[in-house]
Amino acid sequence: MSIFSSDKLKGKKIAIIATDGFEQAELDDPKKYLEGEGAETHVISLKSGSIKGWDGPKKDWGSKVDVDKVITDAKPADYDALVLPGGQMNPDILRTNKDVVAFVKEFAGSGKVVAAICHGPWTLIEADVVRGKRMTSWPSLQTDLRNAGAHWEDSEVVTDHGLITSRKPEDIPAFNKKIVEEMLEPQHGGHN
Repeated sequence: MSIFSSDKLKGKKIAIIATDGFEQAELDDPKKYLEGEGAETHVISLKSGSIKGWDGPKKDWGSKVDVDKVITDAKPADYDALVLPGGQMNPDILRTNKDVVAFVKEFAGSGKVVAAICHGPWTLIEADVVRGKRMTSWPSLQTDLRNAGAHWEDSEVVTDHGLITSRKPEDIPAFNKKIVEEMLEPQHGGHN
């Protein structure tokens, strides 16, 4: 263990659902951070092999990330938390896939930690799990979230009973820390 990592999340498994067009930093940074805290992460997608990110600051395709499991082989019960990266293309594709929507709906109903950033909440809207929740997102999603029954606010990170949301890549440090905090809460699978 280096001075830059810990084992706070040792023994925890985290699902990261994404497909081509995910915002590069919104998958890479949480994955690296959570692994640094001792968690095992699985990138789950619609196809095996790899998926390609979108590098928002460069406004061009980013790098590839290996897929650990396809959605049809993944079970919500196998994971302690779910992360939904943003980017415009990624959640727009995911929210039209019945297997992804069913996974997200079941996972959100489990009471375990669900974290979505930027456009990631689009998939939560499609799974019908945002009604009555305090949330944030990329600003253009606020009307979608309000129409789905959420209480939208413009904050770096918003947490509502294990549902964590953030707005944009600049919010990632607060987003990452909040995922770890919530996973350590007894009601979300922690062991204090």
